[in-house]
Amino acid sequence: QVQLVESGGGLVQAGGSLRLSCAASGGTFSNYVMSWFRQSPGKEREFVATISGSAVRTYYADSVLGRFTISRDNAKNTVYLQVNRLKPEDTAVYYCAAKSRYLATTIVTTYDYWGQGTQVTVSS
Repeated sequence: QVQLVESGGGLVQAGGSLRLSCAASGGTFSNYVMSWFRQSPGKEREFVATISGSAVRTYYADSVLGRFTISRDNAKNTVYLQVNRLKPEDTAVYYCAAKSRYLATTIVTTYDYWGQGTQVTVSS
């Protein structure tokens, strides 16, 4: 059983930056594909970014490409999401998620483990 705990969210002005973290425990971290999703009120949870266990492969949603960067430190069992040039439409609860296979990584229902989320609010 893998436990995931996100942190680093907050209130930031448009154009600002944050670094979100997700600390994992209870499993062999490097075996898991890690991803970030987000969910705004009244909307479905949407894919943001994913990174393979070895960090060789990454993939981003078009809406964040060039502004967000996903990375991981397997020695610290932590995945990060650097979010830059934030826009009001980036306001959401950001969740990290884990799964075993690098397949269908944008699909919410394919993930085995989820964190509780961290709120990011971007003011205009």
